[in-house]
Amino acid sequence: MCSEGVGGKCGGMDCSEGRSGDCFPQQTCNNMVQQVPENIDFPAEEEKILQFWSEFNCFQECLKQSKHKPKFTFYDGPPFATGLPHYGHILAGTIKDIVTRYAHQSGFHVDRRFGWDCHGLPVEYEIDKTLGIRGPEDVTKMGIVEYNNQCRAIVMRYSTEWKSTVTRLGRWIDFDNDYKTLYPQFMESVWWVFKQLYDKGLIYRGVKVMPFSTACNTPLSNFESHQNYKDVQDPSVFVTFPLEEDENISLVAWTTTPWTLPSNLALCVNPDMQYVKIKDVVRGKLLILMEARLPALYKLESDYEILERFPGASLKGKKYSPLFDYFVKCKENGAFTVLVDNYVREEEGTGVVHQAPYFGADDYRVCMDFNIIQKDSVPVCPVDASGCFTAEVTDFVGQYVKDADKNVIRTLKEQGRLLVATTFTHNYPFCWRSDTPLIYKAVPSWFVRVEHMVGQLLSNNEQCYWVPEFVREKRFGNWLKDAHDWAISRNRYWGTPIPLWVSEDFEEVVCVGSTAELEELSGAKVSDLHRESIDHLTIPSRCGKGPLHRISEVFDCWFESGSMPYAQVHYPFENKREFEDVFPADFIAEGIDQTRGWFYTLLVLSTALFGQPPFRNVIVNGLVLASDGQKMSKRKKNYPDPLSIIHKYGADALRLYLINSPVVRAENLRFKEEGVRDVLKDVLLPWYNAYRFFIQNVLRLQKEEEMEFLYNENTVKESTNITDRWVLSFMQSLIAFFGTEMAAYRLYTVVPRLVKFVDVLTNWYVRMNRRRLKGENGKGDCVMALETLFSVLLSLCRVMAPYTPFLTELMYQNLKMLIDPVSVQNKDTLSIHYLMLPHVREELIDKKTESAVSRMQSVIELGRVIRDRKTLPIKYPLKEIVVIHQDPEALNEIRSLEKYIIEELNVRKVTLSTDKTKYGIRLRAEPDHMVLGKRLKGAFKAVMACIKQLSNEELEQFQKSGTIVVGGHELHEEDIRLMYSFDQAPGGTAQFEAHSDAQALVLLDVSPDQSMMHEGMAREVINRIQKLRKKCNLVPTDEITVYYTAKSEGKYLNTIIESHTEFICATIKAPLKPYPVPPSDKILIQEKMQLKGSDLEITLTRGSLKSGPACAYVNLNICTDGSEQGGVLLLENPKGDNRLDLLKLKSVITSIFGVNDTELAVFHGEAEIESQTNLLSLSGKTLFVTAGSAPCLIAGPSTLLCQYINLQLLNTNPQEGLMGTVGTLLLENPLGQNGLTYQGLQNEAAKLFGLRSRKLKLFLNETQMDEITEEIPMKTLNTKTVYISVLPTTADF
Repeated sequence: MCSEGVGGKCGGMDCSEGRSGDCFPQQTCNNMVQQVPENIDFPAEEEKILQFWSEFNCFQECLKQSKHKPKFTFYDGPPFATGLPHYGHILAGTIKDIVTRYAHQSGFHVDRRFGWDCHGLPVEYEIDKTLGIRGPEDVTKMGIVEYNNQCRAIVMRYSTEWKSTVTRLGRWIDFDNDYKTLYPQFMESVWWVFKQLYDKGLIYRGVKVMPFSTACNTPLSNFESHQNYKDVQDPSVFVTFPLEEDENISLVAWTTTPWTLPSNLALCVNPDMQYVKIKDVVRGKLLILMEARLPALYKLESDYEILERFPGASLKGKKYSPLFDYFVKCKENGAFTVLVDNYVREEEGTGVVHQAPYFGADDYRVCMDFNIIQKDSVPVCPVDASGCFTAEVTDFVGQYVKDADKNVIRTLKEQGRLLVATTFTHNYPFCWRSDTPLIYKAVPSWFVRVEHMVGQLLSNNEQCYWVPEFVREKRFGNWLKDAHDWAISRNRYWGTPIPLWVSEDFEEVVCVGSTAELEELSGAKVSDLHRESIDHLTIPSRCGKGPLHRISEVFDCWFESGSMPYAQVHYPFENKREFEDVFPADFIAEGIDQTRGWFYTLLVLSTALFGQPPFRNVIVNGLVLASDGQKMSKRKKNYPDPLSIIHKYGADALRLYLINSPVVRAENLRFKEEGVRDVLKDVLLPWYNAYRFFIQNVLRLQKEEEMEFLYNENTVKESTNITDRWVLSFMQSLIAFFGTEMAAYRLYTVVPRLVKFVDVLTNWYVRMNRRRLKGENGKGDCVMALETLFSVLLSLCRVMAPYTPFLTELMYQNLKMLIDPVSVQNKDTLSIHYLMLPHVREELIDKKTESAVSRMQSVIELGRVIRDRKTLPIKYPLKEIVVIHQDPEALNEIRSLEKYIIEELNVRKVTLSTDKTKYGIRLRAEPDHMVLGKRLKGAFKAVMACIKQLSNEELEQFQKSGTIVVGGHELHEEDIRLMYSFDQAPGGTAQFEAHSDAQALVLLDVSPDQSMMHEGMAREVINRIQKLRKKCNLVPTDEITVYYTAKSEGKYLNTIIESHTEFICATIKAPLKPYPVPPSDKILIQEKMQLKGSDLEITLTRGSLKSGPACAYVNLNICTDGSEQGGVLLLENPKGDNRLDLLKLKSVITSIFGVNDTELAVFHGEAEIESQTNLLSLSGKTLFVTAGSAPCLIAGPSTLLCQYINLQLLNTNPQEGLMGTVGTLLLENPLGQNGLTYQGLQNEAAKLFGLRSRKLKLFLNETQMDEITEEIPMKTLNTKTVYISVLPTTADF
């Protein structure tokens, strides 16, 4: 019996140590679902996704897959790479990425090419600053070749950082097939655009007073000058102009630019306004100014005396003495005369405006109208390109104009012409690039005629769809109405040269529209179109005027960016049909500042070229400001670095924060880091946790139920569970809403709904169905719930993919392992971004169910408010909730979801009623203060008092009719809010608390109940255990044992735990034992805590002491020689030792079961076990043993066939090379035979642990209190654990 005893009752199998289920979590196989860690580092996971996209070239693969689909055209506005990307770029880039991803996933092919603005002021300004270049003469010394080489060298200075940041944001755009405005083919298309305009007569040369950047030595266009206004303090001077007819009488003019006074050529008054001649009482001077402007000079009426009143027209033509004699020769042309024009206003100054025609647009126009200057006049403009006075102004020569203000004022004071000098704060334009004040200055420029096509611009604008719409009508529309001719030339070097070759007198002009044309006309080979490559080329005159030379100007870089739709594809020299098939663009997006920039230039050029708009749809975003509302400034360091935010919270969180903000509605956003953090905390983490919970329960299903989860949308059964139907309906409603709103480019309405759905999914569906998902309601219901949750998670990933491309990809890579391969045949499902958006499944939309659940949610939320108000944690059960609603149908809907109300509010009973009076309920009314106060004004107070006095009956009638007359005023539903109030029933045992919304009233019985308090305490214990589990990062499939010890007055806590042990164990799904913790147990965590005044210590150990043999085993069904018998084999014994392989298994079967020495075959089901089979994986299964033939299958038992006991070695280590301290002995084997005796138990236990020569004592508990003796029947020990104490010998001391 010895060998039989060890083999039959103690036999072992090969099994590596470790937690049960290790073959499922943390898989490395590509075709198995992965366990999901509790904690996630979003930025680190995003980096892995980026590697995945790069490794599989996912973006290019998307383009390849959609190659033959309809095209969706997108233009990317080009940024400069001379600066780093900021939040404005990130915002616009995110909008573009979302829309283009959505278009791809809607079945379109979307080319996405990145563009770079390479020319113009931003580049030149950096070089001027670096090399200390102050003006054109410094460039001349250096030479244009070297200057442009310097510019070329820094054009792509930060391109690597741009590419890195844009890619890190998750934006898919083609950097390899980019366009740059410095490419010769791009520049050639710009020439073509210009030539088209020239040939249509839309180009002319003129002098124009323009905003001028003295730091950049160049004029700016009107829209550029509007990009950077600041509040500044300038001089405010009142100057006298004595009349020639009577030098004792002076006109008084006001200006904030004293530096323009040396160039004064006239004064202007309003012909229709009233002017006065006064006597200045203090100064004794006679002065003329507009009567309405007297307060600008005098605080008191007693400070002056009005001598005469007259209209401004009577001053017309009067001569006055010049301030300076620099341009006195202009008097021959009528200078220093009073002119009249209605632009002079009564809101500022003195009503007398000094005219310096070459430093003000109105001044220029008025002086032209009165022939003070002519088009061919030599300009009176004594200021150079750097903003310094030229030699004509001898007193201030070389001085920067703004610095010269104080010297001009001093000179005027010395001459007695200064009346008053103070300061004035006003809004003034600054250069958008150099951040220096602009001046207005006349410069010769080349213009595009725009004013004549304002009507057509407005008409084309009407054809564009703007989001938000008010930008089209207001900001952009108003700008278009006042559009002026566009000055497109710049007196600079690094840019696309204007292709005009002219004679010295400008009488002969040749416009060149291509490289080939220039080569033909000049006879030279041309490979580059920059100034250094073509300025030396001449074209022979056709009129005998000598060689024609190119004009020196280059294009304003806005002309280039406005030409990008054509130039990026080298139209019309290449891709002619491809371009024309997809023009106008389907979509563009930029910031609101581009209404006067890129949006405008695109529209002007496409209208001039083709008579149509350049784009169909445009999203305009607002500005991203610092948290204090100021402009973001590197100097002030008033905002966090974008990359630091991405590295801290991840790109998805930043994307969602920006898109879910007012900035997408063209409003401004005050950027706050905590806003990004909140998106992570409130949206992404709950969503991730719902996904993690799903995966945990799929793995639990695989482990505990031995069922593989595979989802096939085509074969999945319709769920009967109302919350399943509700969440599926809610998902489909979301998909429908998503499609409608995205088609309308309303990103700002989509995100709140997506965020709300994540809340619904995590805080309602998953929360209410935790038990179903954990399998507590049976396998079938569990699968149904898992299928529902999987469907919703996958659909949510597909919908959210354009918004949060990283997290959706992360989830999808795991979720797709659970999709039935049959349902995705012939589809590339490598990435979530390869999938098309889900179509709305109308058959799943169930508005009635959505309504029912909404009512249930309202009831639960009202109940939660009461619990919070009374400080009653949800862990403590309450007796009853009463729901009162006037609509019986609504109560039926709530009744269908009663069990969820019971679970969520932890109440014993739900009572539904329409009878308010039974519970002392009455209606009361509250006026809507804002609505009624605005409408009733003075009568509101009296009406409000009357409303509060309305009876229950009157309010019930109002509830039915919707109207009521109060205090002589007819009121409607929007004027009054109806609420329920509640009177506690006298003498009742229940203590109800009430709360209501507009539809329902909830009463919650909050009276204390001892048994419920005890259950609440048990739930507190459960809560502490689960928190420790979480601390150890354990998952539900991890087997543990929980030990506890409690100290409290009167053993209160011990009593509660003991009386609720079954409830606690059922919830934590682990054994719960009182201390002590066996020394052999591996402790995971041990913690002391306070619980409602009691001391509690909890220990979690690895492995479960749940019932069942400690060692792996198989049940046997043996059919040989025409007979059948059943038994058990232990595949290891002690735990981890004496493992069986197939050969040993057959040998032991032969020995124990007396089977003849024939060729045995062992089957699991219909599959024969082979020598390489890991027998441990079959633990708990039934094996069929035959003489070689396939078995007749019968259902095997799910538990151990024979009676058994477990053994636990206490005070010594096993001998004879054994390691395990836990084992199993069978009390019988085969079934009903070889019964174990007390002496047999002693012997077998000693042999099991290699302690054959030692004396043992056997106990029923670890404290060694209940010893097992010969009197105890062996069958009473079945399934128990026997604790073995080894008696010491002298050798032990």
